[in-house]
Amino acid sequence: MKSRVQGMRTWAAATAAGATSAFWGVQAFAEELMGQPTPGGMGLQPAAAPLKHAVHDFHDLILLPLITIICLFVLGLLLWCVVRFNKKRNPIPAKWTHNTMIEVIWTVVPVLILMGISVISFKLLFAYHDMPKPDLTVKATGYQWYWGYELPDQKVGEFVSNMLPEDEAKARNVPYRLAATEPLVVPVNKVVRVLVTGADVIHAFGLPAFGLKTDAIPGRVNETWFKAERTGTFYGQCSELCGVDHAFMPIEIKVVTQPEFDAWVASKGGSTSTAAPAPAAAPAADAAAVPAAATAAAATTTPAAAASATPAPTSTPAAPAPAPAAK
Repeated sequence: MKSRVQGMRTWAAATAAGATSAFWGVQAFAEELMGQPTPGGMGLQPAAAPLKHAVHDFHDLILLPLITIICLFVLGLLLWCVVRFNKKRNPIPAKWTHNTMIEVIWTVVPVLILMGISVISFKLLFAYHDMPKPDLTVKATGYQWYWGYELPDQKVGEFVSNMLPEDEAKARNVPYRLAATEPLVVPVNKVVRVLVTGADVIHAFGLPAFGLKTDAIPGRVNETWFKAERTGTFYGQCSELCGVDHAFMPIEIKVVTQPEFDAWVASKGGSTSTAAPAPAAAPAADAAAVPAAATAAAATTTPAAAASATPAPTSTPAAPAPAPAAK
């Protein structure tokens, strides 16, 4: 009797703990922060790009229901075995050890489940590699232990992004170990191609709100893309163990409007103009301008000027007088 009471207390405590966790989980889910982790939050970070929306759909509509069904099925089997085949209910154990049909089922069914998941995931994998026409390109280079960014289209040379010191992060009211000294700035609703590489060891460019996670490998350039749907600040980190300061490589991306992006590019000494000069066409244009100028000058010359400019004809010598006739 005493053990039964203790068991009921244990079940009550577990139920209360589960209810409390669910309550706080719902509260945290309702107050999730955009672009950064939510303390005590559950689930994936809110999506701010098309790729992350696809990740949410794959996780919430495919993986999570499958995992739930499998866990409940396995739990049901365990409870059935505990109740049906305990020593009191089954004092004489069975002698058989194999069942061909059951072994075929528990081999074939998981294979079919994995095949179904893989087929559905192909669409998501294709979306990651099917990049739309990019509006700008960013080169992200991982170093030990910071990031370097470069915008070749805007002629912005590489600048270094380190982790913001703790006192400065507190003064700015930004998350420590996620905020950076030089954030990457991109325009909203533009397709951004990210070229990712490493300078020393393998790093990883990961930003959860955009669904990004691409390895930065020395001697190789990997490619990914995103299209931010809203303005704001979004944080990520290096997602590959790269050394003693691996935890101090934050990624901060500020998504701004196009005028704000143009102003930031100008502050970096870059240019947002895409029109390229044509030096080869200049000599031809100058050469064409010479006869045109001569024609215009001739057309505007006055008759008086023409007469003064015309050289006077040279006079011919007079013929000698005839000799007098002889008498």
